[in-house]
Amino acid sequence: MNTTTQAMFAAQQGFDVRVDWGMPGLRNVAALCPAVVLVDVLSFSTCVDIACARGAEVLPYPHKDESAAAYAAQRRALLAGPREHGGYSLSPGSLQAATPGLKLVLPSPNGSSLARACHAPTVIAGCLRNASAVAAALSRSSDGPVAIIAAGEQWPDGSLRVALEDLIGAGAIVHALPGSKSPEALAAEAVFLAARDHLLDKLTACASGRELVERGYADDVRLASQLNSSSCVPRLVDGAFQWEAALR
Repeated sequence: MNTTTQAMFAAQQGFDVRVDWGMPGLRNVAALCPAVVLVDVLSFSTCVDIACARGAEVLPYPHKDESAAAYAAQRRALLAGPREHGGYSLSPGSLQAATPGLKLVLPSPNGSSLARACHAPTVIAGCLRNASAVAAALSRSSDGPVAIIAAGEQWPDGSLRVALEDLIGAGAIVHALPGSKSPEALAAEAVFLAARDHLLDKLTACASGRELVERGYADDVRLASQLNSSSCVPRLVDGAFQWEAALR
């Protein structure tokens, strides 16, 4: 089987709702879909939801270095800092203080990197908090298949680490969407349904959640586990996630 044929089958063609992982999934599955939902539950997508719901804009950026500061200056935005320094950061709890009109550059190796690399007509940040709202907005506006990309985490060598919280988040959105679902999407939905009544426990016990709890950020895990607590649907427009009036 040649590479083109393999790619055709791996892209889950023929299904309205598709699920895949990380940058490879973005390049091979999402590239064929007009609407893409990026799911990074702990913590980028949850941060975007909380900030945009408060009238802020979040500008994704893949690197936390001097280039991020230069990019923030170019966009006349504030650069998020490390969690431990206080202020706005990749901690969902810190974004509860976001105010209308805030423009925040939020570096992240997973969710932000995917957002910067995605060029679909519609790019949405999805999480457990806004799963039903995202599905409802897509049901109203999407014309064609939807790709849900679970961000995952990274091993020390930079390779993709499957992250349970992102699989659950992707499954929550799949569950709320109509249309035909690929076997990969149905698998994500099944994981969500199995975890739905114990989301905080599952997120606290998974690898990413345990790391945050041990670092003192248990409240971030709690915020991320709040299923359908938000009606915000953050869409990427001109390099910034914002809650567009058209999606409300």
